[in-house]
Amino acid sequence: MIEVQDLRFAWPAVWGHGPAADCIAIDKLTIAAGRTVFLHGPSGGGKSTLLGLLSGVLLPRSGSVSLLGTRWADLSGARRDAFRADHVGYIFQQFNLLPYLSVLDNVLLPCRFSARRRERASREAGSPGAQARELLQRVGLAEAYWARPAAQLSVGQQQRVAAARALIGRPEVVIADEPTSALDAALRDSFMDLLLEACRASGGTLVFVSHDERLAARFDERVSLSAINRAASASVEDVL
Repeated sequence: MIEVQDLRFAWPAVWGHGPAADCIAIDKLTIAAGRTVFLHGPSGGGKSTLLGLLSGVLLPRSGSVSLLGTRWADLSGARRDAFRADHVGYIFQQFNLLPYLSVLDNVLLPCRFSARRRERASREAGSPGAQARELLQRVGLAEAYWARPAAQLSVGQQQRVAAARALIGRPEVVIADEPTSALDAALRDSFMDLLLEACRASGGTLVFVSHDERLAARFDERVSLSAINRAASASVEDVL
C-alpha cells in the first residue's frame, strides 16, 4: 500500500543560513494493505512531516514515496490532489472541519472532490448522504447534531465528525495525526474503538501517529520513527 525508498527531506533553510540538514532520512519503509500501524516518536521528531510525505502533501528532496504503486513525485500538483482525494482519508490533529458547514456537509466533503469516493459511497449505501448518516451513527454522534455548524460542537464531537469524513467512500488509506491528543482517557478509548473497527471492517490501511505509546498494543504493527529515521535529529518544528 505504501512504500518508501531512500527518502530524504529537509525544510528550506531559515534566513538564508545555508542548506538545511535533512530532518527525515528513511532508507526503507513498507506498509502492507489492510494493516493498522502505530507510528510513534517524540514531539518535534518529524512525525507530522513524515505523514505529509506519505500523503503527497510534501515531496522528498530525494528518494521516493509511493501509494498504491504510484510515486507522488511523478504526479503534477493537481494530480496529487486528485489522487489523494480518491485514496486517502486524513484525520488532522486539530480536525480541520469547516466551522460554518453543518456536520453532514463536513462529512460529505471528500465526495465533492472525489468521484471515486462518491461512487463507492453510493454503491455501498445508496448515496453519499446515506453513507454519511451511517458513519455518523457508527461513530456515535446523535442525529440531533447533524444539521448544526461544526463550530457548535465539542472537541469530542468534532473528532467523531473528522473520523466519519476520513472514512466516507472507503479510502484505501486512513492517516491519523495524533487525533486523541486533546481527549481525556474515556473519550480516547471510545474513539480508538470506533476508528479501528471501521478501518478493519472496510479493509483499509491505517497509519496512526501518536507519542502516546499506551495505544500501541491495539495495532497490528508498531514503528518507531526514531529507529527508522537516520537523521540525527529534526532541525525544524514538527509541523506541516
